[in-house]
Amino acid sequence: MSISAEPAVHPGRPTAAFMRRRFSRLVALGFGSGLAPFAAGTAGTLFAWIAFVVLDRWLGDLQWALVIGVGIAYGTHACGKVAAELGTDDPRPIVWDEIVAFWLVLWVAQPAGFMGQLGAFALFRFFDAVKPPPVGYIDRRLKGGFGILADDLAAAGMTLFVIALWSAWT
Repeated sequence: MSISAEPAVHPGRPTAAFMRRRFSRLVALGFGSGLAPFAAGTAGTLFAWIAFVVLDRWLGDLQWALVIGVGIAYGTHACGKVAAELGTDDPRPIVWDEIVAFWLVLWVAQPAGFMGQLGAFALFRFFDAVKPPPVGYIDRRLKGGFGILADDLAAAGMTLFVIALWSAWT
């Protein structure tokens, strides 16, 4: 009797073949953007930006709220499952957290032209990479699928806070 098993994956180093085998992996790995050889989080955020610009032509506020809400709910499951499969708490190739969090930033910050979106991108990447309080605290304390998304949602909140302050001063 032969048991078909998937080949072992080095923790945090999934392949395109690994990603294509399950929808949860496709989502968690950002439809391939998380497979970038370096700066996977930045690649995922760029994917989010491009996808937002394309999808925003057809999605209104209610649809964006639904996409983001479902994205957070399913992303919690998918990211937790794929992290467990990869054998690490928050593997770098998992970028769904950046994608859904940056969609939230772009949706709330509308209408923003290219320069406003670029500024939001830079702020979000700063907060996600540097992890100042409370982002770092959340990143250290919360684990599993929810923990993977929670620190990026906190980075999104901080990004939106800075954008709101900037808007109030200008």
